Amino acid sequence: MKNFLTKINNSKYVDGLLPVLAAMAALAVGAIMLLFLGIDPLVAYQAMAVGAFGSPNALAETMVKAVPLLLIGLGICISFRAKVINIGGEGQMIIGALLATAIGLAVPELPGWLVIPLVMVVGFFGGAVWGAIPGVLKAYFNVNEILSTVMMNAIAVQLMNFLLRGPMIDPDQAELLSKIPQTARLPEAYHLARWLPTRLHAGVIIAVVLAFVVYLLLFHTTLGYRIRAVGFNPDASRYGGIRVRRQIVIALLLSGAFAGLAGAVQVYGLNYRMITDGSATGFTGSAGFNGIVAALFGGLHPLGTIPAAFFFGALLVGANSMQRISQVPSAFVIALNGLVVIFVVSSAIWQDMRQRKRRLDEVRDEPAPPPLTQAAQQDVKP
Repeated sequence: MKNFLTKINNSKYVDGLLPVLAAMAALAVGAIMLLFLGIDPLVAYQAMAVGAFGSPNALAETMVKAVPLLLIGLGICISFRAKVINIGGEGQMIIGALLATAIGLAVPELPGWLVIPLVMVVGFFGGAVWGAIPGVLKAYFNVNEILSTVMMNAIAVQLMNFLLRGPMIDPDQAELLSKIPQTARLPEAYHLARWLPTRLHAGVIIAVVLAFVVYLLLFHTTLGYRIRAVGFNPDASRYGGIRVRRQIVIALLLSGAFAGLAGAVQVYGLNYRMITDGSATGFTGSAGFNGIVAALFGGLHPLGTIPAAFFFGALLVGANSMQRISQVPSAFVIALNGLVVIFVVSSAIWQDMRQRKRRLDEVRDEPAPPPLTQAAQQDVKP
């Protein structure tokens, strides 16, 4: 029995279940908090489930919420595989959206079939540049990427506030005393296709297709092998001829690119304009940070990030529904989301420790080489 439990504990399948168990544990802690608030957890969680899946419109809202999480999560899968931590998804998403919006407003006379692919590429490129900057700082100047990406977030937010209150402000708002920081509305021809009467747009197809593209990139191309090799052992990679610095820059560049694309999709599929309350969250909805958790929940695998992003989209949409129906305080919704983040990130750290221990055990269990024969010993003597 003890050997059986040990085998289960060391099984790789347990590693795959850790994020799920972590999310369930977070919800269990949330249930205890609800009891202290005098609210029936079953009623509250039922309201959450109905709000996320109870109708076609609810399901569509869940998928809409999952789109930016999936796109940013795909970029995180790339950067984290290179052991480079990208915390700059918020800023990269903002820069991609700003550039894509500026192009759409600058050429209102062009046909939609030309502009929509163009602005997606522009958003992708904008996020790539914003991600490459901390990549270069990390690779060539040994600047901590966590600090640099967070600072790049702050720069992007202030740039957005300046542009949306000045050069890019909606002309209808420019003359008003209380100006709303937003751009003009994009022409209807530039809107991504939508499944009416819901808000579900074609961005979900773009995100899912790109998940398979990233899977092929990471696991079936030379570039993906180099990125993963650098993350596994940079010294051995350098000895094997891989340019480690270049791969670090590429990893952060691609990670930022997908965040920038998420910003473009958010504008052209949902908002149809750039608008903010002065903070990053006013536009991104914290997708830059939640996308990290979605990627970790999906095991840093592009295909695993698809259901993970859908789960977190359901959690965010359902939590808002729970707040309305069960009269749960808004602070609890924030706390529940934070609990899930903490538990999932902790499970990822534990999973990494388990994998390291398993590799050490495999090395330890390897049979020792046979002793040298007398003739061989004579050959190796000086």
